[in-house]
Amino acid sequence: MSTNEDSESRNDATAPSAPASQKQAPDLASAAGKSVGKSIWTGAAVGIGSAAIVAALLYARKKG
Repeated sequence: MSTNEDSESRNDATAPSAPASQKQAPDLASAAGKSVGKSIWTGAAVGIGSAAIVAALLYARKKG
């Protein structure tokens, strides 16, 4: 490798990554949106499961 190529590769390695951080911002936003979506689905599943347990207990009480 010549000294020219060596200094160019060092410049590339130490160059600020502004475009990469701009790319990362939408990814973080979409990840946050997906995370909220998962939380809503998890909350709905827990709520439905709790309602099913309560209904089963009430039904068993009437039968028993």
